[in-house]
Amino acid sequence: MNKKMLKRVLILSIVLVFLFTTGAARVFYLTLVRGEELALKAESQQLKDTEISAMRGTIYDSQGNVLAKSATVWNIFIDPLEIDNEEDRQLIVDEFSKLFKYDDEEKAALYEKTKAQNHYQIVEKKVENNVKEKISKFVSKHRLADCVGSEQTTKRYYPYGSLASSVLGFTGSDDQGLSGIESYYDEELTGTNGRIITAKDAVSNKIANDYETSVEATDGNSVVLTINQTIQYYLEKGLNETLNEYQAKGAYGIVMNCNTGAVLAMASLPDFDCNNPYKLTYSKDKKAIKKLKDKDEKAVAESAAVQRQWRNFTVSDTYVPGSVFKTFMASAALEENIANLDTSYTCTGSIQVDQYTMKCHYHPGHGTENFTQGLENSCNPFFITIGQKLGVHNYFKYFDAFGFTQKTNIDLPGEASPQYYKENQYGIVELSSASFGQTNSLTPIQVCSGICAIANGGTLMKPYLVSSIVDTDGKTVKKTEPTAVRQVISAETSQTVREMMRSVVDNGTGKNGYVAGYRVGGKTGTSTKLGESAEGEGDKYIVSFAAIAPSDNPEIAMLIIVDEPNQDLGGGALCAPIAAQVTEEAMSVLGIEPKYDENEIKNISKPTPNIINSSIEDAQKILKENSLNYFVIGNGDTVVRQSPSGDSTVPKNATVFIYAEETEKQTTKVPDFTGLTVTEAKDLANMNNLNLEISGNNMNSGTVVAYRQSEEKGSKVEKGSVITVSFKNTQSVLD
Repeated sequence: MNKKMLKRVLILSIVLVFLFTTGAARVFYLTLVRGEELALKAESQQLKDTEISAMRGTIYDSQGNVLAKSATVWNIFIDPLEIDNEEDRQLIVDEFSKLFKYDDEEKAALYEKTKAQNHYQIVEKKVENNVKEKISKFVSKHRLADCVGSEQTTKRYYPYGSLASSVLGFTGSDDQGLSGIESYYDEELTGTNGRIITAKDAVSNKIANDYETSVEATDGNSVVLTINQTIQYYLEKGLNETLNEYQAKGAYGIVMNCNTGAVLAMASLPDFDCNNPYKLTYSKDKKAIKKLKDKDEKAVAESAAVQRQWRNFTVSDTYVPGSVFKTFMASAALEENIANLDTSYTCTGSIQVDQYTMKCHYHPGHGTENFTQGLENSCNPFFITIGQKLGVHNYFKYFDAFGFTQKTNIDLPGEASPQYYKENQYGIVELSSASFGQTNSLTPIQVCSGICAIANGGTLMKPYLVSSIVDTDGKTVKKTEPTAVRQVISAETSQTVREMMRSVVDNGTGKNGYVAGYRVGGKTGTSTKLGESAEGEGDKYIVSFAAIAPSDNPEIAMLIIVDEPNQDLGGGALCAPIAAQVTEEAMSVLGIEPKYDENEIKNISKPTPNIINSSIEDAQKILKENSLNYFVIGNGDTVVRQSPSGDSTVPKNATVFIYAEETEKQTTKVPDFTGLTVTEAKDLANMNNLNLEISGNNMNSGTVVAYRQSEEKGSKVEKGSVITVSFKNTQSVLD
């Protein structure tokens, strides 16, 4: 072989060795260095991974009513690379624009999506099934199955809108709980999403089902609340009426089973619709924001108002409890034997404490009063002397024992810490002020839990909202057992204070809390919101009423609060009527029968005898025997119709309208009873051929007036119908 040929072979060999070495190095680099990265990239190009949303668990009330649930909805998407002509592109844009009511800008944005260089563009999220069906028909009609698709997801629904909204909370767009029970129990409610993994060919088209793998979604667990829907409804109804009538900043309430700590109802108004939590609801806030001229200022104010609607004041805020706190002072004094029911004090309208004159709300003074009367009258000087006798150490011992130095650890997010003086921070002035409920700031849930301890025999119970957690098969995976925190006072002291609280309702500042047959115990309260009044304005108040029922064997404890009403009315006028209404409904729901005393029995309503098909003569005789009046309509001999109907409940001396022949119902318009005394309301009812059922504070005096009626004024009802009218005392002290 000549030198020239040898040189060529050598060069060729070197080139081959170089190429082989380079190739080997490349293989080594791609396999060992970037192998895992490239494998994942190849997998992503060869496999389509579709997530299947798990259903979030349902939230039930204590009776099994659904308060929050998830349902299937759909995400609508397009595959731009499959839209290969302008006609289809325009067809899709026009149909979606019409269906979802797009404006020109939104329509143009969708058009740009149809030209994207990928296989997936979301058009609309969480579309209801009826809309998805319209899209499916459109796709089928125009043979656009390769261009338009849908994927299953879930959406949260709240069937009762705003009911218990501050308790339930709401979820975000990603189905994560953002507040309330939805947030606190998010881990339990959230399920595990499933997946469908599908093989794709070189141009990203789906291939045979043999290459498809699926993992089913696991739905979240459900939670069962202690909330009773009916009690919750009436609590919110009463709070809402008062909130709007008195244009208050807020109205809040808690109803608890005093023996277990279970929360039966909890509300913080103004509230929100859980289905649309970002919408402002309170008319007062809307009007205030509308007056603002600056656009940015208006946006900030609206955002703040919306967030305030989400806030659960009963748990997340503190307030000065005012005279409701006197029930705890009475408990401590009796337990420590520094006072008894015979302990007396002469109130002159004020008391000197160091260099300060502390006044009673009744400036002329209550005169000489015993311990029960001191609570009935909510006498500040009396309780200042009680606090001073008790002393700082004993005062703070019970303050701590009732749970006022720590959170309750209720199962809700954002519980506030109490703001209070430590034991070594009290002087005579601070102790005196604290003795009638000033100085310290507590959460409403703390105060209501303390009232439960007074009611149940002296045991502080931990409050809770979830009674159990159940899985998708209905199996209970967790059950909440009532938790006793500590024994605070003796059963004897508990009974004595309950009797004193009953006397507050029967004889004192809490008369509007009266409910016939249920012996309600209560305590009114008022506290001044120091430093919160603008120059030129009067003081701002927060007023309250604590209640227990029945006082001789309590089942429920309640706290009602109204924040900054627009009139100087105390808890007796504003909060006690709400408590009375809720108590009456709660007793019925809980199956607790009323026990009427002799005076109540005289005025108790009774069933109407059924006199249909009786002779007119016999019917009149039957009605007379039942102390009922009658009015005959027609000239027949037999009763063919009656109003009120048989077995309906009517008040004493009611009038029954007897139809002696077939004729049209005789109707009358319901008058407006608002502001009338009991006597005036009875007269007006008689004039309009109606029967009046009296509810609430029925003391027949000029200061007791009607404030609510069962039928709206102006509505048409049959003559003889029973209209329930609620009365309350409007002369209320700021105690």
